[in-house]
Amino acid sequence: MIVRLIIALALGTVASSAFAEQTSVASLLKDGFTLASTIPSPAGPGLFLVKGDKMFFCVVAETEKSVDVATRYCKPVR
Repeated sequence: MIVRLIIALALGTVASSAFAEQTSVASLLKDGFTLASTIPSPAGPGLFLVKGDKMFFCVVAETEKSVDVATRYCKPVR
């Protein structure tokens, strides 16, 4: 029983980490999410995007030499 729980938790972590890697600000905007708020953070500018009862927090980054602002990561807010 405990082994099954550990495996389920591990698989959930892998799945959610893969989901976070695939999700970007651009993909959320294309999916109908809207920008609700922004905050400064040590990791870079943070963006809250919402659609209905779903919310994501994304961190973006850019440098002087970058050609665009890139999504570092997005995570669902629960």
